[in-house]
Amino acid sequence: MGMSLRNAAKKKIRVLIADREGIFRFGLKELFAVEDDLRVVAQATTATQLIELAKSLQPHLLFVQAEITTEVGGNLFADVRRAVPKCKIVVTSSSVPTEEAGMRFVQLGAAGIILKSVEPSLFVKCARKVVWENEVWLPHKQVTSIAKFVETNASQPLRPVDTLTQREKTIISYLMQGWRNREIAGQLAITEQTVKNHLRSIYDKVGVSDRLELVLYAIHQKLLLPPVEPSEAEVAAKPER
Repeated sequence: MGMSLRNAAKKKIRVLIADREGIFRFGLKELFAVEDDLRVVAQATTATQLIELAKSLQPHLLFVQAEITTEVGGNLFADVRRAVPKCKIVVTSSSVPTEEAGMRFVQLGAAGIILKSVEPSLFVKCARKVVWENEVWLPHKQVTSIAKFVETNASQPLRPVDTLTQREKTIISYLMQGWRNREIAGQLAITEQTVKNHLRSIYDKVGVSDRLELVLYAIHQKLLLPPVEPSEAEVAAKPER
């Protein structure tokens, strides 16, 4: 359960604004300046600048322009989570996102999507709802499928396990059997670096930092994983009957 607004007033929500439009950044900062529980700690204009500021200032909430989320080659949401694990991200958009774009934002970890054209007071309400009450904020005109997805995955909106691909689940299966990266690469006919890339993606999605945590997570969550063959080492060590 999120913190009540009465208790929330005792602590300021530290906000970082990332947007290419200076007038929007200025307006949002001025809007929050008159609120007792909201404080803009920094402004960014690029994804790289955003990550650096988030890492040093540890904000509670990030309002990021939709266009900035696509600047980097990787997953900006995952980069933010690594820098500030508990930071909530709200995507600001000039128009209602398409179903595909909106779903992607939510799946990657957005705690909300807000249109720049809404009444200013809604930005204040959005900040409080997302941070203190752990709610997901969507435009009223957003597609129903996204709302249903959010409702279904409300227990873990930042790290939805169902974003794991079949290949990633297969790699987890091999990991559960004690396979090394080199062995997995050979079995799947991919490079060892590709295996490492898959593991990093998996870590980001489920919120763990290493192989042991991933195995424990898979056991605890009772993940449904595809079956795999035993490793060559296991077969060699197994006595013949």
